[in-house]
Amino acid sequence: MSIFFTLLGKILPLYFSIILGVISTAFLNCNKDTIAKILLFILGPLIVFNATISVKLEPSVLFLPIFFFLLSTIIAFTSLAYFKTIYSDNTANLLAFSTATGNTGNIGIPLAILFLDSYVVDVFIFTVLASLLYQNSVGYYITAKGNFTAKESFIKVLKLPVLHAFILGLILNILGFKIPEMFMDYTNYLKGTYAILGMMLLGMGMEKIKSDNSFDTKFISYTLFIKFIIWPALIVLFIYIDNTFIHFLNKDFYLLMFIFSIVPLAGNTVTVATLLNVKPEKMSMAVFISTLVSLFYIPLMIYLYNL
Repeated sequence: MSIFFTLLGKILPLYFSIILGVISTAFLNCNKDTIAKILLFILGPLIVFNATISVKLEPSVLFLPIFFFLLSTIIAFTSLAYFKTIYSDNTANLLAFSTATGNTGNIGIPLAILFLDSYVVDVFIFTVLASLLYQNSVGYYITAKGNFTAKESFIKVLKLPVLHAFILGLILNILGFKIPEMFMDYTNYLKGTYAILGMMLLGMGMEKIKSDNSFDTKFISYTLFIKFIIWPALIVLFIYIDNTFIHFLNKDFYLLMFIFSIVPLAGNTVTVATLLNVKPEKMSMAVFISTLVSLFYIPLMIYLYNL
């Protein structure tokens, strides 16, 4: 019970940011498209660059983001093929994109701080790069392809600065460069700003829920089933295989992977859906409900994992 209330205390402030987003749009007429661009083209690349240049590169550490990026890609394209048989519009693209990732930043990092040692927390933050890279490359491509040709979608991916930031950070890390001490506090401010604006955008995307009939039961059911059932099942299977036969990772990294798999839908899916105009209100409702469910789901899953 104490774990539940500790977790609840970490997640509740996020809801305050969602409310601020609703207020900013409903009463202040703020432009959610502008916020989405700031997140995707400015704050996202800066955070990716800082994390990439700061982490200590080791085989097991490098394996984690590569593994989750590939897993997200496999889930995305597998889901897309299935959802194309159900939906004739770009809803299939949005479902495939959103269910293959999760809110590993705004919710995952607080969970990591709560349950993992400090060193493993740093590794978790580096692993979050897998989500950011997926969302801004493969995920962006899949969603954009609902409205654009393959060539147009690929060009849009190449223009995303988060990819350039990751490559630059990786090169500088290998060469031994470090972030100057004077910028350390600033990088923490960036993370806080990213978290607040990301959750505000979720609220801003809910402005037309009633008029656009955004509460789609089938859409929400698909997202919750894949995110809360399929994801942890696949990770538990991998943990069993590695722990029994391969022995590449340790128990701390197993818990890291499990936490990575049980977070709700990512708020960044709303960012991409907003930029590409692919049902952002429907995506906002699904993200909001999954975040609400996670209040009870995450403590339960951590308890079962410890058993």
